[in-house]
Amino acid sequence: MSAKAVILLSGGLDSATTLAIARAEGFDCYAISFDYGQRHRCELSAANTVANSLGAISHKTVCMGLDEIGGSALTDNSIDVPEHETEGIPVTYVPARNTVFLAIALGWAEVLGAQDIFIGVNAVDYSGYPDCRPEYIQAFNDMANLATRAGVEGKPCKIHTPLINLSKAEIIQKGILHGVDYSITISCYKPDSQGRACGQCDSCRLRKAGFASADVSDPTLYQ
Repeated sequence: MSAKAVILLSGGLDSATTLAIARAEGFDCYAISFDYGQRHRCELSAANTVANSLGAISHKTVCMGLDEIGGSALTDNSIDVPEHETEGIPVTYVPARNTVFLAIALGWAEVLGAQDIFIGVNAVDYSGYPDCRPEYIQAFNDMANLATRAGVEGKPCKIHTPLINLSKAEIIQKGILHGVDYSITISCYKPDSQGRACGQCDSCRLRKAGFASADVSDPTLYQ
């Protein structure tokens, strides 16, 4: 029997590639997405399409109201999504988002008897979010194995970050190698009602530059 793995799946380019890598490594993949009050909720339908396309055994969407605490342009409509590069940690940072997501994924992994969790964080071509750094992932992994029955009973969890040291172009090239159809993914922070990308937000800029650097035609539908 193949080992089980929980894959954090947003419906974007990075998480789709991460799912494809986990499947290629022989894991039975259990995908988890989060409806957290994000303004770009159309990514959830993309996540479902990606999960089906890449052979996830199961795909679960967990609802939580991070918009109730706000503090991010992605969860508070009164804060504009920037259309130009900004200095420091951008307003699209969602407070403690990866910590919350990984905690839920860790709980599901323990229920499934899975010892592997995959997350598509990247520390090369990224927006500067503090919860995408290698030292954060290591710290969470250490905590996870102190905080769970599985960890205490000698079944430690491993957090996999296969994209963390890759450029966006390298991620795209790896994804194509593993059969990812990027036309079904959504990365934009402020898509329109039809799911078309704005082409101006930080996520769109990184995505466009990645396809250009990879010398791959960008399949994204833009407004």
